[in-house]
Amino acid sequence: MQRIGVFVCHCGSNIAATVDVNKVAEMALMEPGVVHAEDYQYMCSEAGQAKIAAAIQEKNLSGIVVCSCSPRMHEATFRKAAERAGLNPYMVEIANIREHCSWIHKDMDEATKKAVILMRAAVAKVNLNTPLQAGESRVTKRALVIGGGIAGIQTALDIADAGYEVDIVEKTPSIGGRMSQLDKTFPTLDCSACILTPKMVEASAHEKITIYTYSEVEKVSGFVGDFTVDIRKKARSVDMDKCTGCGVCQEKCPSKKAPSEFNRGLNTRSAIYTPFAQAIPNVPVIDREECIKFKTGKCGICSKVCQAGAIDYEQKDEIISEKYGAIVVATGFDTINLDKYDEYAYSQSKDVITSLELERVMNAAGPTHGHLERLSDGKAPKEIVFIQCVGSRCSDDRGKPYCSKICCMYTAKHAMLIRDKYPDVNVTVFYIDVRTPGKNFDEFYRRAVEQYGVNYIKGQVGKVIPQPDGKLLVQGSDLLDNRQILKEADMVVLATAIEPNPDVRKIATMLTASIDTNNFLTEAHAKLRPVESPTAGIFLSGVCQGPKDIPETVAQAGAAAVKAIGLLAKDKLLTNPCTAKADTLLCNGCSTCENVCPYGAITYEDQEVNDHGIRETRRVAVVNNALCQGCGACTVACPSGAMDLQGFSNRQIIAEVDAICR
Repeated sequence: MQRIGVFVCHCGSNIAATVDVNKVAEMALMEPGVVHAEDYQYMCSEAGQAKIAAAIQEKNLSGIVVCSCSPRMHEATFRKAAERAGLNPYMVEIANIREHCSWIHKDMDEATKKAVILMRAAVAKVNLNTPLQAGESRVTKRALVIGGGIAGIQTALDIADAGYEVDIVEKTPSIGGRMSQLDKTFPTLDCSACILTPKMVEASAHEKITIYTYSEVEKVSGFVGDFTVDIRKKARSVDMDKCTGCGVCQEKCPSKKAPSEFNRGLNTRSAIYTPFAQAIPNVPVIDREECIKFKTGKCGICSKVCQAGAIDYEQKDEIISEKYGAIVVATGFDTINLDKYDEYAYSQSKDVITSLELERVMNAAGPTHGHLERLSDGKAPKEIVFIQCVGSRCSDDRGKPYCSKICCMYTAKHAMLIRDKYPDVNVTVFYIDVRTPGKNFDEFYRRAVEQYGVNYIKGQVGKVIPQPDGKLLVQGSDLLDNRQILKEADMVVLATAIEPNPDVRKIATMLTASIDTNNFLTEAHAKLRPVESPTAGIFLSGVCQGPKDIPETVAQAGAAAVKAIGLLAKDKLLTNPCTAKADTLLCNGCSTCENVCPYGAITYEDQEVNDHGIRETRRVAVVNNALCQGCGACTVACPSGAMDLQGFSNRQIIAEVDAICR
């Protein structure tokens, strides 16, 4: 029989206000194997941990149960405290009586009864626990960054500056990401390219950084410290070593009807193209779907005019396989599709544009060379209306329930830039709420109103109606004056919601990383581990984790880099001993567990088995403990009951259920 100690935490008043902690401790003494029970105000504090250590040594405890908050919060804390006192850390169980009891119940009797039940279940499990020993795995001192925007670039630079090799994988022909499409940045109104371009050049020139553009991650296997990743380097049809970036091929290309992705489809590009002037690498790529040579077999002009002989129509995709110790996801964002918002006439009028399209219009390298003009007729607008929260904070299923965070600030930026350069243009902003939480953010918005005379109207727009004369009739409401508004505009700008890059779900599946209902990657803990994925060795950087502006993105990129560096700095990692194990006597070799294992940790091999004196060779399951993450999928799928999880065996789970049902 185990000698178990039970420690009940008050958590200040978080638990004690709803749970009778004294009664939980008293009831614990009645459980089999419990020889010590006490309560304390803050069990996770230094004094609380000292009490646990003293009890372990004085009472010769073989296992402990801590009734406190979620094990996600402090399980590691109490395991380390037990280990310092000489107890195997895997003889520690947490009964979550905060999130599962005190925070969800108002009645003390009800909450206390439930707390006692949870304590009883934890004690039943500890009675069947056995000491486990963590194994070791090596660490590959190389990092992979998925995404080459400002988040990915900053993360890669920080890791590389610490002395570790880094690979950046970017699916477009150039690094730079969404920030490269911006003209100015808030709240300082400095040039976006002036900030980003030096970072791009630095990343390209860094001896520790390898950049794979026009490439995608195709397969990920392995585990923390030892990932194996297959990268598909797509055929550019241009030899990067030979190309000089002269641009003659793009000038002479006869196929110039493809919509420019970089300019959000506002103009066209040639079939062989470089996305933008500062692109890195400054090497064009041939769009095979638009190229006449690939479609008909004719043309080939780009090959004829290229003096460097860099055009290679026979180039094939290349698969690069590399090992990494850590992976950082920085896949960025895009704006939502507006097909479901036809009331704003986005598909009916060229003069209804999104804020990101306005960025390209106002950029000197954009489709209008920086001149503010209507895309329908090229005339200068006199009345511009901005509509906020298009798809953000949406109560129906058309948009997103969250606030996109950056829209209020970039709309104020656009309004100020327009009023500064074109003082005769009237700017009106329809908003639900103005949200400007950040350093110098509210002052920035106030400048737009007070210094630049931007007209802010609290109210929503119901409809935008294109008129026969080319004008746009905006039908909205003024909630402060309680009146309906009909306003003619020359141009309407929609502040559209942002969402994670569409590829993030595929990436998350490959990495076995968690995503929420909005497809944002989920962090391990919102407060304590905000840049780590629940999957060990996977880190999050930038808007793939949630809406944020550039300074916040750069800050998180640095944080993700530090976490990755902390991992890469280790020579070996301790592996989780709570892994699956097959009973060779029960295993029938059906391969069910192998098929459901998301980590590829289970294989089969022929072994000699002694079944009650009968020796025979059987095909049985074998678990790679370094790969196994202890998810338990195999244990529930195994039809013969041969698979069990160390630390969470079927026998232990049944004992917990029996204790709850007593």
